[in-house]
Amino acid sequence: MVKENLLIVENRIEEACKRCGRDRSEVTLIAVSKTKPADMIREAYQSGIRDFGENKVQEICDKYELLPDDIRWHMIGHLQRNKVRQVIDKAVLIHSVDSVRLAEQIEEEAAKKGICVDILLEVNVADEESKFGFRLEETEQAIRDISVFPHISIKGLMTIAPFVENSEQNRPVFKELNEFYVDMQRKNIDNVNMNMLSMGMTGDYEIAIEEGATLVRVGTGIFGTRYKIGENEV
Repeated sequence: MVKENLLIVENRIEEACKRCGRDRSEVTLIAVSKTKPADMIREAYQSGIRDFGENKVQEICDKYELLPDDIRWHMIGHLQRNKVRQVIDKAVLIHSVDSVRLAEQIEEEAAKKGICVDILLEVNVADEESKFGFRLEETEQAIRDISVFPHISIKGLMTIAPFVENSEQNRPVFKELNEFYVDMQRKNIDNVNMNMLSMGMTGDYEIAIEEGATLVRVGTGIFGTRYKIGENEV
Protein backbone atom coordinates (compact mmCIF):
# COMPACT_ATOMS: atom_id res chain seq x y z
CA MET A 1 0.00 0.00 0.00
CA VAL A 2 2.75 2.46 0.92
CA LYS A 3 4.59 1.99 -2.36
CA GLU A 4 1.41 2.50 -4.40
CA ASN A 5 0.42 5.56 -2.37
CA LEU A 6 3.87 7.06 -2.84
CA LEU A 7 3.53 6.74 -6.61
CA ILE A 8 0.25 8.65 -6.48
CA VAL A 9 1.70 11.38 -4.28
CA GLU A 10 4.79 11.65 -6.47
CA ASN A 11 2.67 12.01 -9.61
CA ARG A 12 0.61 14.73 -7.97
CA ILE A 13 3.73 16.60 -6.88
CA GLU A 14 5.10 16.43 -10.41
CA GLU A 15 1.83 17.67 -11.89
CA ALA A 16 1.63 20.53 -9.38
CA CYS A 17 5.20 21.54 -10.26
CA LYS A 18 4.35 21.51 -13.97
CA ARG A 19 1.28 23.67 -13.42
CA CYS A 20 3.30 26.43 -11.80
CA GLY A 21 6.47 26.09 -13.87
CA ARG A 22 8.68 24.74 -11.10
CA ASP A 23 11.28 22.00 -11.27
CA ARG A 24 10.42 18.85 -9.29
CA SER A 25 13.80 19.06 -7.56
CA GLU A 26 12.65 22.24 -5.77
CA VAL A 27 10.18 20.29 -3.59
CA THR A 28 11.12 17.80 -0.87
CA LEU A 29 8.52 15.25 0.18
CA ILE A 30 8.52 14.54 3.91
CA ALA A 31 6.70 11.33 4.77
CA VAL A 32 4.95 11.98 8.08
CA SER A 33 5.38 8.71 9.93
CA LYS A 34 4.00 9.63 13.35
CA THR A 35 2.29 6.68 15.06
CA LYS A 36 3.42 4.40 12.23
CA PRO A 37 5.46 1.24 12.91
CA ALA A 38 9.01 0.71 11.69
CA ASP A 39 7.89 -1.80 9.03
CA MET A 40 5.78 0.82 7.24
CA ILE A 41 8.63 3.31 7.40
CA ARG A 42 10.98 0.70 5.93
CA GLU A 43 8.55 0.20 3.04
CA ALA A 44 8.67 3.93 2.28
CA TYR A 45 12.46 3.88 2.70
CA GLN A 46 12.74 1.03 0.20
CA SER A 47 10.72 3.15 -2.25
CA GLY A 48 13.37 5.86 -2.01
CA ILE A 49 12.05 8.15 0.74
CA ARG A 50 14.73 9.48 3.09
CA ASP A 51 12.91 12.39 4.78
CA PHE A 52 10.49 11.45 7.56
CA GLY A 53 8.52 13.73 9.87
CA GLU A 54 7.55 13.04 13.47
CA ASN A 55 5.40 14.99 15.93
CA LYS A 56 6.82 13.59 19.15
CA VAL A 57 10.39 13.60 20.41
CA GLN A 58 10.08 10.11 21.87
CA GLU A 59 9.07 8.65 18.50
CA ILE A 60 12.10 10.19 16.81
CA CYS A 61 14.37 8.82 19.55
CA ASP A 62 12.89 5.32 19.34
CA LYS A 63 12.85 5.13 15.54
CA TYR A 64 16.30 6.72 15.24
CA GLU A 65 17.75 3.61 16.91
CA LEU A 66 15.72 1.10 14.87
CA LEU A 67 15.96 2.42 11.33
CA PRO A 68 18.73 3.17 8.78
CA ASP A 69 21.10 5.93 9.79
CA ASP A 70 20.78 7.82 6.49
CA ILE A 71 17.15 8.72 7.27
CA ARG A 72 16.67 12.47 7.72
CA TRP A 73 14.32 12.98 10.65
CA HIS A 74 12.25 16.17 10.78
CA MET A 75 10.69 17.42 14.01
CA ILE A 76 7.36 18.84 12.85
CA GLY A 77 5.27 18.80 16.03
CA HIS A 78 5.14 21.20 18.97
CA LEU A 79 8.46 20.99 20.80
CA GLN A 80 8.51 21.42 24.56
CA ARG A 81 11.60 23.13 25.95
CA ASN A 82 12.32 20.24 28.33
CA LYS A 83 12.57 17.85 25.36
CA VAL A 84 15.02 19.92 23.28
CA ARG A 85 18.12 18.16 24.56
CA GLN A 86 16.84 14.77 23.38
CA VAL A 87 16.14 15.74 19.78
CA ILE A 88 18.59 18.40 18.59
CA ASP A 89 21.27 15.94 17.53
CA LYS A 90 18.78 13.57 15.86
CA ALA A 91 16.54 15.85 13.76
CA VAL A 92 18.06 17.41 10.66
CA LEU A 93 15.51 20.21 10.86
CA ILE A 94 13.13 21.49 13.54
CA HIS A 95 10.10 22.92 11.70
CA SER A 96 8.19 24.06 14.75
CA VAL A 97 10.12 26.79 16.56
CA ASP A 98 7.18 28.84 17.80
CA SER A 99 8.73 31.17 20.40
CA VAL A 100 11.96 32.99 21.15
CA ARG A 101 12.08 31.15 24.49
CA LEU A 102 12.16 27.82 22.67
CA ALA A 103 14.94 29.13 20.43
CA GLU A 104 16.88 30.20 23.53
CA GLN A 105 16.60 26.65 24.88
CA ILE A 106 17.78 25.19 21.57
CA GLU A 107 20.74 27.60 21.60
CA GLU A 108 21.65 26.60 25.15
CA GLU A 109 21.52 22.86 24.47
CA ALA A 110 23.25 23.16 21.09
CA ALA A 111 26.10 25.11 22.69
CA LYS A 112 26.59 22.29 25.22
CA LYS A 113 26.85 19.76 22.39
CA GLY A 114 28.96 22.01 20.15
CA ILE A 115 26.55 21.77 17.23
CA CYS A 116 24.54 24.14 15.05
CA VAL A 117 20.82 23.37 14.77
CA ASP A 118 18.81 24.13 11.62
CA ILE A 119 15.35 25.48 12.33
CA LEU A 120 12.23 26.90 10.73
CA LEU A 121 10.00 29.43 12.46
CA GLU A 122 6.40 28.28 12.72
CA VAL A 123 4.00 31.01 11.61
CA ASN A 124 0.31 30.94 12.52
CA VAL A 125 -0.76 32.75 9.35
CA ALA A 126 -4.50 32.27 9.92
CA ASP A 127 -4.14 33.38 13.56
CA GLU A 128 -5.97 30.30 14.86
CA GLU A 129 -6.21 30.13 18.65
CA SER A 130 -5.81 26.34 18.59
CA LYS A 131 -2.46 26.50 16.78
CA PHE A 132 1.04 27.32 17.91
CA GLY A 133 3.29 29.74 16.06
CA PHE A 134 4.20 33.39 15.66
CA ARG A 135 1.61 35.75 14.29
CA LEU A 136 2.74 37.02 10.91
CA GLU A 137 3.26 40.54 12.21
CA GLU A 138 5.57 39.21 14.97
CA THR A 139 7.70 37.01 12.76
CA GLU A 140 10.27 39.45 11.39
CA GLN A 141 11.22 40.62 14.86
CA ALA A 142 11.44 37.00 16.02
CA ILE A 143 13.74 36.21 13.09
CA ARG A 144 15.97 39.12 14.04
CA ASP A 145 16.00 38.13 17.73
CA ILE A 146 16.87 34.50 17.00
CA SER A 147 19.37 35.25 14.22
CA VAL A 148 21.97 36.40 16.77
CA PHE A 149 22.19 32.93 18.37
CA PRO A 150 25.48 31.36 17.17
CA HIS A 151 24.34 27.74 17.47
CA ILE A 152 21.11 28.17 15.48
CA SER A 153 20.68 28.60 11.73
CA ILE A 154 17.31 29.88 10.52
CA LYS A 155 16.53 28.14 7.23
CA GLY A 156 13.01 29.38 6.60
CA LEU A 157 9.39 29.21 7.69
CA MET A 158 6.65 26.68 8.35
CA THR A 159 2.89 26.88 8.69
CA ILE A 160 0.00 24.54 9.40
CA ALA A 161 -2.98 25.78 7.42
CA PRO A 162 -6.55 25.51 8.75
CA PHE A 163 -8.56 22.34 8.28
CA VAL A 164 -10.89 23.04 5.36
CA GLU A 165 -13.25 21.06 3.14
CA ASN A 166 -11.85 22.56 -0.07
CA SER A 167 -8.06 22.88 -0.33
CA GLU A 168 -8.45 26.01 -2.46
CA GLN A 169 -9.56 27.80 0.71
CA ASN A 170 -5.99 27.55 1.97
CA ARG A 171 -4.42 29.15 -1.10
CA PRO A 172 -4.51 32.67 0.45
CA VAL A 173 -2.73 31.35 3.57
CA PHE A 174 0.08 29.80 1.52
CA LYS A 175 0.29 32.82 -0.76
CA GLU A 176 0.59 35.24 2.16
CA LEU A 177 3.36 33.25 3.82
CA ASN A 178 5.25 32.91 0.55
CA GLU A 179 5.10 36.66 0.00
CA PHE A 180 6.48 37.25 3.50
CA TYR A 181 9.17 34.58 2.90
CA VAL A 182 10.30 36.31 -0.30
CA ASP A 183 10.35 39.65 1.53
CA MET A 184 12.59 38.13 4.23
CA GLN A 185 14.93 36.77 1.55
CA ARG A 186 15.30 40.26 0.11
CA LYS A 187 16.19 41.71 3.54
CA ASN A 188 19.20 39.40 3.70
CA ILE A 189 19.40 39.27 7.51
CA ASP A 190 22.72 38.02 8.92
CA ASN A 191 22.76 34.32 9.90
CA VAL A 192 19.41 33.76 8.12
CA ASN A 193 19.45 31.53 5.06
CA MET A 194 15.81 31.83 4.00
CA ASN A 195 15.52 28.95 1.51
CA MET A 196 12.96 26.55 3.01
CA LEU A 197 9.20 26.97 3.08
CA SER A 198 7.41 24.08 4.80
CA MET A 199 3.69 24.12 4.07
CA GLY A 200 1.05 21.77 2.76
CA MET A 201 -0.20 18.44 4.06
CA THR A 202 -2.20 15.53 2.62
CA GLY A 203 -5.28 17.62 1.88
CA ASP A 204 -3.60 20.65 0.33
CA TYR A 205 0.03 19.95 -0.63
CA GLU A 206 -0.62 20.52 -4.33
CA ILE A 207 -1.95 24.02 -3.64
CA ALA A 208 1.01 24.65 -1.33
CA ILE A 209 3.45 23.68 -4.09
CA GLU A 210 1.71 26.01 -6.52
CA GLU A 211 2.19 28.78 -3.94
CA GLY A 212 5.89 28.15 -3.34
CA ALA A 213 6.34 25.34 -0.80
CA THR A 214 9.77 23.72 -0.85
CA LEU A 215 8.85 21.08 1.79
CA VAL A 216 5.50 19.27 1.93
CA ARG A 217 4.47 17.06 4.85
CA VAL A 218 2.32 14.11 3.76
CA GLY A 219 1.22 11.39 6.17
CA THR A 220 -2.23 9.98 5.51
CA GLY A 221 -1.70 10.20 1.74
CA ILE A 222 1.25 7.80 2.10
CA PHE A 223 0.58 5.63 5.14
CA GLY A 224 -3.21 5.68 5.26
CA THR A 225 -5.57 6.84 8.00
CA ARG A 226 -4.43 6.89 11.58
CA TYR A 227 -6.83 5.64 14.20
CA LYS A 228 -5.91 7.89 17.10
CA ILE A 229 -8.75 10.20 18.02
CA GLY A 230 -8.00 13.87 18.44
CA GLU A 231 -4.94 14.19 16.21
CA ASN A 232 -4.87 16.52 13.22
CA GLU A 233 -4.67 14.83 9.87
CA VAL A 234 -1.61 15.41 7.73
